[in-house]
Amino acid sequence: MILWSHHQPPVQWPKWGHRPTAGGKCLFPARLLPWHSRLLKTSACLQFKLLARASGSSARAGTLVTRHGAVRTPLFMPVGTQATVKAQTQESLHESGSQILLANTYHLLLRPGTEVFRAMGGIHRFMSWGGSVLTDSGGYQIFSLPHSRSMGEEGAVFQSYLDGRSILLSPETSIAAQLAIGSDIMMVLDQCVPSTVDRTTAQAAMELTHRWALRSLTARGDSPSALFAIVQGALDLELRRQSAETLCAMPFEGFAIGGLAVGESKSQREETCAFTVALLPDHLPRYLMGVGTPLDLLEAVHRGVDMFDCIIPTQVAQRGGAFTSRGFLQLRRGVYKTADEALDPACGCPTCRTHSRAYLHHLTKCKETLGWQLIGRHNIHFYHRLMDGIRGAILNGSFEAFYRSQRDILAVDDLDNPVTPMRRNPPRSLSLGAYRIHTAREGFSSILHVSSGEIMHSRTAPMDEARALYIDQSRLSSRLLEAGNPEPLKIWDVGLGGAANAMAAIRCFESAGPSLRPLRIVSFENDLDSLRLAFRNSDLFPYLRHGGPAAILKSGFWQSKSHPGLEWILHEGDFLELLESADPPDLIFYDMFSGKTCAPAWTGQAFERVMSRCAGRDVELFTYTCSTASRVAMLAAGFGLARGRNAGDKEETTIAFTSLEAAMRRGRDVLGLDWLARWERSAAQFPPDLDPPAREDFARVIRSRPQFLSRHRTCGTSPAA
Repeated sequence: MILWSHHQPPVQWPKWGHRPTAGGKCLFPARLLPWHSRLLKTSACLQFKLLARASGSSARAGTLVTRHGAVRTPLFMPVGTQATVKAQTQESLHESGSQILLANTYHLLLRPGTEVFRAMGGIHRFMSWGGSVLTDSGGYQIFSLPHSRSMGEEGAVFQSYLDGRSILLSPETSIAAQLAIGSDIMMVLDQCVPSTVDRTTAQAAMELTHRWALRSLTARGDSPSALFAIVQGALDLELRRQSAETLCAMPFEGFAIGGLAVGESKSQREETCAFTVALLPDHLPRYLMGVGTPLDLLEAVHRGVDMFDCIIPTQVAQRGGAFTSRGFLQLRRGVYKTADEALDPACGCPTCRTHSRAYLHHLTKCKETLGWQLIGRHNIHFYHRLMDGIRGAILNGSFEAFYRSQRDILAVDDLDNPVTPMRRNPPRSLSLGAYRIHTAREGFSSILHVSSGEIMHSRTAPMDEARALYIDQSRLSSRLLEAGNPEPLKIWDVGLGGAANAMAAIRCFESAGPSLRPLRIVSFENDLDSLRLAFRNSDLFPYLRHGGPAAILKSGFWQSKSHPGLEWILHEGDFLELLESADPPDLIFYDMFSGKTCAPAWTGQAFERVMSRCAGRDVELFTYTCSTASRVAMLAAGFGLARGRNAGDKEETTIAFTSLEAAMRRGRDVLGLDWLARWERSAAQFPPDLDPPAREDFARVIRSRPQFLSRHRTCGTSPAA
């Protein structure tokens, strides 16, 4: 294992309370006070001056002075992970108006290594960049590479993707690496977790982040580089308050809001951002990490944020996407094949001055690097012009009007060549085959299976239930952000029905921004009439106004052109006959009709075959049922079980898993002895076709499942007769 030398020997860190002040007196440990006072007196490493505030908004404009010059805020920082912004030159970045570039400590630690930066005199000389540099600490890699590292109080141990060496990334090694790199602004090492995790997980990560922040301060010593702390706490506002109070009592030169844009909705992100910003010091810069689109930046500035970074401008450029004053353009579209006009008529960047949309379309279709470079240059220029416009509006008192007008423009797609929406077909018939459209009293439509009377999504709108029960519970957004795994994340969508679950997964991928992992959805359905009926009445099922369902009904396959890495496959026929032909899954959305209507799909034998296809993988299965019979069938097949969230009229649902350790790590509410005791008394204790002589052996199998075994000896229950 490679360990970098620390500036000071290890110490026993004091526990840090959530209330850092009392009676106006600072509660820092005594050893912290001497250099804390020195930092307050010698803050020349970074100076921040607030120049103006917007009326009716929390937006503000200021000046940030680092060792490499003055920086105007609010500002956007292009991401140069490996000491380079992808497909851009330093000259183009400077001409576009870039003031600070972001580099990643973890990646630069592995290659070229800190010894190169020491030899070259730091990153500025190494990459020939005269502006400022901010280095991320490597905390995002702790989040995005969960399968390639192990976590502990000391830090995170990674396996190098270059040569397989074990690398310890601790607060001390991260700061030592950033000092060698020579950045103007350093970030403390933090533990970022998905924003939707449970409170216990979020609190543990937050408290570890606080302890690491204190260690980072000590390791920083008398460095002339500024150091920012990172407020964590997921979506729990009370944890965010505790984190801000604790960190704001420490002598940092700025504060970042971390743990957002990692799984939450746009409204959740904006609410949490606004709440957290209000807790941060007014006289220091505020940085929202990893966000986002131009509209995201506008909304965050409105809520009081000063600094941003994101890979979106260059990543969408690689796929032919351009942000313009005429909306978001996808240059792969055939409408641009002969478009002899500037990319953005209101833009003065070299790309728009020199090249036509037709040429950029050609380069994109040919996958030429020059297309990526030219569109990326424009996008970065667009981001900087937006921030300049925001700053100017704040300074001249017109931000409120600017915000309203830009919010409308930034939210739309191509104004000149809008994508033709799918034609709304009038309902030809409200029934097809075995199905009929059902309208709930709440006003939404769903599909009714006539002979059984079962309704798909009877109490909740189809997409609302799909998102809550399958997308949010599986934390799909966070899984798609996992880096370092080129293999697609595979979802088995068992029981396609009206395609709400599949479309919810597709929408999740499309709205996740720059996804780091491909997604493959494999749907199973033996009767497509339910989807055909919903598709023909797309005015009642608007989520089907998308290219995916039409392609699935036509050919059984769809691959996204606008979001590379996203594909959807249909296996038409009986699930139990087809499951062997599908690749092993990572997630299973098990949404078949109930055991009364579709009994073979809910037997122990069916789940044994599903378990066999999981092939030792870490797989989670999500389903709407909480029936004892279904749960016993899953347990008998080898799955572990946890309680899922409520859905419609069901107080709870079910999560099945193949790895108890992984389920505990994810904070699942694993079924315990209380459920086992209820099962012992249940009338559905055994499968109906199980012979009485075999019941004792069956009961022994259930009781021996890992989630019960360690506790069952003391539970006091006796086997059923």
